[in-house]
Amino acid sequence: RGQQILADIRVLAAERRFRYIEPDYVIPCSVTPKDKAFTDGQLWGLHNPRRKNGTIKADIDAVRAWDLSIGSSDVVVAIIDTGIRYTHQDLKNQMWVNTDEIPNNGKDDDKDGFVDNIFGIDAVNNDGDPMDDNGHGTHCAGTIGAEANNGHPHVGVAWKVRLMACKSISDIGMGTTSDAVKCIDWAVSNGAQILSLSWGHSDESNALSSALKRTREKGIVVIAAAGNEGEDTDKSPHYPSGYSLDNIISVAAINQN
Repeated sequence: RGQQILADIRVLAAERRFRYIEPDYVIPCSVTPKDKAFTDGQLWGLHNPRRKNGTIKADIDAVRAWDLSIGSSDVVVAIIDTGIRYTHQDLKNQMWVNTDEIPNNGKDDDKDGFVDNIFGIDAVNNDGDPMDDNGHGTHCAGTIGAEANNGHPHVGVAWKVRLMACKSISDIGMGTTSDAVKCIDWAVSNGAQILSLSWGHSDESNALSSALKRTREKGIVVIAAAGNEGEDTDKSPHYPSGYSLDNIISVAAINQN
């Protein structure tokens, strides 16, 4: 239809009876949130137009991205981490919900080995309650998808998203490869399209690599931390971000400089 409109415009323009002829363009508003931590500059990583201390534009250009998309509630991101505080004011409305499980009836309705696992699973304690008892997973979940314009301070990169909580790391910040693999496989089998793995170490694991190969076969995108050591990861690899799989995006950090 767009091509036909342009063709019609060319025909009408050739008649020279009009001052100008152009499409009636759809004009989107410039999408910026009103959440306090964004507007006062605390969330400089999203938008950093001018800094007294630091470098202008040291950010991910979130405002331009939001003009293209603010996300979709059809997208499920599994945060495989320390769990998520799913009662958090900026996260409670963003949580993925397991509709195959009946809440609080003490039964494993969907027969997946976890009882009352409404928001995800806890592989560390082998139960259905992925409540965060460390804070790291909640922090990651907020960065990914804290709700926008809800009267609370924070906003995430994706305003619309579904956050699936998969706890593979304990309250002291330690986890096992087997629990990570269990979470990865469970998340994929329950519809996650993106996995967030904000952890890792320098040792390769066949079990973890195999699990991530299975995600690739299913078209899952894996976002993995490059590590916090300031290292050249080509010379000093960090895993899982360092596995040679084209569905893995390795994410490094910056500061205000």
